[in-house]
Amino acid sequence: MAAKEHGLKGADELIIEAIVHVLNRANFDKYNVRLVPIPSSAINKRRRGRSFIPDICNEISARTSIPIVPALTILRKVKDQSTLNAKARLNNMRGAFGIAENIYPRGDLILIDDVVTTGATVSEAARALNSHGFMVLGSVTACVAQPLR
Repeated sequence: MAAKEHGLKGADELIIEAIVHVLNRANFDKYNVRLVPIPSSAINKRRRGRSFIPDICNEISARTSIPIVPALTILRKVKDQSTLNAKARLNNMRGAFGIAENIYPRGDLILIDDVVTTGATVSEAARALNSHGFMVLGSVTACVAQPLR
């Protein structure tokens, strides 16, 4: 959270290293992998002064040579999920993502996010891409939060 909310470069580096480590250990020989960052809302971009995961993805791409496809866009406002339980998070994210205009993500897509708590965000992102015929191979996050009930 220090990286995302406070822009601490050391914390950014820990997230980048964790995701790069996983990607470098995976065997993608039979795949045409592309990274798809989970987008930040306009409100969070303004508050943080940056688009956190897309910015982190740029460095991940530079270190792994895996291209980025900014395929997702946020279609509607969603609530801050930090106070929501698992069911409320699923409902909050339902229908929140769509395909970015003039983007046609080809290849095997890997969703990139900083943390997974219930999976609501990455599940919705995968749904949006899969429903348009794009292939989501999986997701990579830097950490897993304690599960919610």
